[in-house]
Amino acid sequence: MLSSSASATGTPVNLAAVTDPGVDPLIPGGAALAGFVEVVLRQSPTRAAAAAEVAARLGAPALVNAAAVIANFQMMNRVADGTGMPVGRGSRIRNAELIARLGLERFDHSDGTPAR
Repeated sequence: MLSSSASATGTPVNLAAVTDPGVDPLIPGGAALAGFVEVVLRQSPTRAAAAAEVAARLGAPALVNAAAVIANFQMMNRVADGTGMPVGRGSRIRNAELIARLGLERFDHSDGTPAR
């Protein structure tokens, strides 16, 4: 979704930042947002500080939006996992270059093997 919205708005984005926190995502407040996502998903005690940084850099509405996006993705992934819904072959083919570039194949356990 990020690459699609960046493309539609002409906003540069470096998707390598998704898997490498040392990479600049190239979007306003991107490093703060990436840090916020990371600490929320890890349930880190530094969540409040990361939230304050996002609010300071991008404003309180952006913090609320970021939290809502995180919650929505978590919900969608849990529903998909809970129902056993696999990622479609077409999606994997369409996104093969991005999957390889970000090293995401390590999360693919559609063949029943545990994720690496």
